[in-house]
Amino acid sequence: MTRQKILITGASSGLGAGMARQFAAKGRDLALCARRVDNLSELQAELTARHPDITVAVAALDVNDHEQVPKVFAELSDELGGIDCIIVNAGIGKGYPLGGGKPWANKATIETNLVAALVQIESALEMFKAAGAGHLVLVASVLGNVGVPGHKAAYSASKAGVISLGESLRAEYPSGPIKITVLEPGYIESEMTAKSNSTMLMVDNETGVKAMVDAIEKEKGRAVVPGWPWWPLVELMKVMPPRFTKRFA
Repeated sequence: MTRQKILITGASSGLGAGMARQFAAKGRDLALCARRVDNLSELQAELTARHPDITVAVAALDVNDHEQVPKVFAELSDELGGIDCIIVNAGIGKGYPLGGGKPWANKATIETNLVAALVQIESALEMFKAAGAGHLVLVASVLGNVGVPGHKAAYSASKAGVISLGESLRAEYPSGPIKITVLEPGYIESEMTAKSNSTMLMVDNETGVKAMVDAIEKEKGRAVVPGWPWWPLVELMKVMPPRFTKRFA
């Protein structure tokens, strides 16, 4: 099934902007939201210039402002005449070793990546139930499959929570008009991965995002992207002794 009208949160840069570019090239109408409105406006101008037959709506949204999430989703839906697919992508990579004296960094990561994701999920499902159909995509991470020490402890925990929410929804909606996809990206070039200073098995943004978009288009229930080499690595992560997970930090 082709989902023509796609909403992406955290669309001002990185994976969100990359997905927007690839969906635009496929002729999809887009609803893009993020905190950085200037970036969104630039992306909107770029996409409409390249693809004049599509509609691109943008809106400012801080996903931690929970009351604004359903309002912005509804406004964007009105502008596009409905939303077929919502991609819960907004997230941050802040973090500090647990007990290291900077709990605010870990709290911010959990709140943005997990609590705000829950709010987006609630809003999306309410819209889809009213419409009678829809595709909900949750962007997690391969690190949600393993505990990672140091700066990524809270990040991996937040993404484990997103995966768990997604698996719960897959059980609740095993078939029918509402579809659920859980994406687990490996290290893909973005602002977030640049800040992490990690280059392990890094793929460029276009390649990584293409794998994400392909999985979304196929409406896979759960997908590690890119599949190679990350799928076998994820299986290894699940049985890896904790002392060896430092290499992902």
